[in-house]
Amino acid sequence: MLRKTLTSISLRHFSSSSFAFSPKPITPSPPKTLKTLTQLQKSSFESTLRNSLTAHDTDEAWKAFRSFAAASSLPEKPLLNSLITHLSSFHAGDTSLFRHRLKRAFVSAAYIIEKDPILLEFDTLVTLLESMKLAKTAAPALALVDCMFKNRYFVPFDLWGHLIIDICRENRSLASFLKVFRESCRISLDEKHDFMKPDLAACNAALEACFRQLESLPDAESVIESMADLGVKPDESSFGFLAYLYAKKGLREKISELENSMDGFGFASERTILYSNMISGYVKIGDLDSVCDVILQSLGKDSTFSEETYCELVKVFIESESVKSLARLIIEARKLESLSTECDKSVGFGIVNACVKLGFSGKRILDEVNAQGGCGGIGVYVPILMAYCKENKTAEATQLVKEIRSCEVQLDVETYKALIEASMRKQDFESALTLFRDMRGMRVTDLKGSYLTIMTGLLENQRPELMADFVEEVLEDRRVEVKSHDWNSIIHAFCKAKRVEDGKRIFRRMVFLQYEANQQTYLSLINGYMSCGKYFEVVVLWREFKEKEAKLDHALADAFLSALVRGGFFGTAMQVVEKCQEMRIFVDRWRYKAAFMETEKSLRLPKLRKRKMKKVEFLDAFKNWVGLTT
Repeated sequence: MLRKTLTSISLRHFSSSSFAFSPKPITPSPPKTLKTLTQLQKSSFESTLRNSLTAHDTDEAWKAFRSFAAASSLPEKPLLNSLITHLSSFHAGDTSLFRHRLKRAFVSAAYIIEKDPILLEFDTLVTLLESMKLAKTAAPALALVDCMFKNRYFVPFDLWGHLIIDICRENRSLASFLKVFRESCRISLDEKHDFMKPDLAACNAALEACFRQLESLPDAESVIESMADLGVKPDESSFGFLAYLYAKKGLREKISELENSMDGFGFASERTILYSNMISGYVKIGDLDSVCDVILQSLGKDSTFSEETYCELVKVFIESESVKSLARLIIEARKLESLSTECDKSVGFGIVNACVKLGFSGKRILDEVNAQGGCGGIGVYVPILMAYCKENKTAEATQLVKEIRSCEVQLDVETYKALIEASMRKQDFESALTLFRDMRGMRVTDLKGSYLTIMTGLLENQRPELMADFVEEVLEDRRVEVKSHDWNSIIHAFCKAKRVEDGKRIFRRMVFLQYEANQQTYLSLINGYMSCGKYFEVVVLWREFKEKEAKLDHALADAFLSALVRGGFFGTAMQVVEKCQEMRIFVDRWRYKAAFMETEKSLRLPKLRKRKMKKVEFLDAFKNWVGLTT
């Protein structure tokens, strides 16, 4: 019996298409057939099988099983289930071995079902089917279910049914599930085995097979009848599958009946799936007028369609060279849409977005809408603007924003932000600033994010003059909140570019406007003066710093001292030292000793001693402080 199972089932259902390698008989000549097994022989074979499974010796375990089969016998139930579970185990590292063992598991299970199905545990069957799903083998899985039915081995549908559906769907052979579905329905109804009843998900899978693969209305209606017999209530998806077939065949009366039935089942307001499938059906036969009718009808139910549906309908309009009809649909839809309809939920957005996704010019659709004197709402603009951002066409985006404003249509804040970010990435500062001005003209409560985006981008690209103009422009706008660090950023950028006079000008402006200069302000100026060799300016800065009684810290003291020593202004340097001592700020005098020795030659000390005695006193005081006494 095992030989028959191996040669008939194995070769029929484990073809090369199932496992992607040539099938080989997995049963060499069986051992010499025994008429019956003595108790001693049975115990010996069971012991061999048990030990082989423990040692993971698959070939020896399989040989022991075949010894039972050759005598038309079977080992004890736990051993049988352990064997099949072992053979079904997944081996990620060796696909060929996994598939070979899975063949053996399938044959073993089929043999047991034919001989004594009560010996096969439900869990073991589920494990085998799960492995078949991993191996993407639909034919053997269906053959195993067929074997179960033929031998009246009835396992509750909810244990295996969805696995079979998944296996068939993944292998694009969902139509094969229809036979399983019908037989499960028959067993449930005729033999009164309620546990074999397919559930709603299984019924919808059967309808999906009729819809996607067979496109058969009689088969679909047969499934609906079975659902009624089983007492399975359809859902929106169930009606959707029928709607596709009715639309494809132009059966408008049937669609009306379907909608009435939905009302009866309480789906009066849930029509999105129904309308989406109707659109697919009409698209299939190129009935564009009906597609438009469904879209407009859907607006009364506040239905919103997926990107996939819009791409499907847009593609057929474009292929039919019906761009004008598409524009007219946008205009008519806009008239029916609620004022509260979100931008990305509008028909105009869906259509133009699909055009962009398909590589068709969304701007062409927009131009056609305008040419017909209609309005598609803000939704028709957003996908085009986003496409411009993605393609770095920021100038075109900014121009389109101007057109939007002239149409008295208002962009949302998030779109403005995205456009500004794209402009800054492309270093199109003019567009970014123009967009920000437009944004300020709106009643937007928070401009901080976009303000920061522009300031950061200008700083990174070393454009302090634009930063200064930008800050002056928004100075009085409370939605922005210009702070000291903004002025510091401008000063830092100017000084880094060795434009210290501009940096000083911004510093004066900052102080005049009563913004507080802090450590960063002075550090930027000192470093700027040093880079340009303008050491006297550091002296002036120190005087202002002292007059303001600003807070001195270690970093700032170090910056002042480094500049003053290099410039030879030892009197002022000693003032800084005294301030540090007063505030208990540690100063590394050895560091300034080294700095002095590096710059000593440039100071012309002999002449200094003859002409400027006061400076000499400062010099000596400094040298004494650093330990260079004369």
